[in-house]
Amino acid sequence: MDDSSRESGSPAEFPPEKRLEAPNYRLVEAGIATIPDIETLQEYVAYENAYQNRTQILRRPKWKAEELCEDQE
Repeated sequence: MDDSSRESGSPAEFPPEKRLEAPNYRLVEAGIATIPDIETLQEYVAYENAYQNRTQILRRPKWKAEELCEDQE
């Protein structure tokens, strides 16, 4: 296993259903907080929109996207 697959934000390690179907909101929030890039974040937003569409959950990816964009500047 290489270092990139050990990364806590690895999409293969934590697919959308694992991060967003956690038993409580704090775990969902923690899962979103560890998403490493915009592309992965978009996958999670698409999953949430398709399966749950929870407004309170969709706010956190918006904030995470803003954070990722700031980090790229």
